[in-house]
Amino acid sequence: MDYDSAYERVTQLKKFYKSLLWFGIVAGIIFFNDIFENGTFDFSLFDGSVILVIWGIFLTIKAVKLFLLDSEWEKGIIEKEMKKNKKSIDF
Repeated sequence: MDYDSAYERVTQLKKFYKSLLWFGIVAGIIFFNDIFENGTFDFSLFDGSVILVIWGIFLTIKAVKLFLLDSEWEKGIIEKEMKKNKKSIDF
C-alpha cells in the first residue's frame, strides 16, 4: 500500500468514526429525551426515530464499504479473475 492510498484510507476511517460518534450522541439525546418525557421509548417520525434508522442504514453501508470491500479485497478479486482468464501455453 503506497502513501497516498494509506492516507486516503486513514481519512475515510476518521470520517467514519466521527459519523459514528455523532450518531451515538444524537441517538443518546433522542433516546434519553423520550424516556424522560414519556417514560418509554416510542418509535415516532417526529421524535427523530426514523431519521436515526435512515442514518444507521447509511452508516452500515459505509462500514461495509470501508471494512469489507476495501482495496485488499478488490486486489484479491482482480487477481482471481486474472487467473481464471489465463490460458496455458502448449509447446
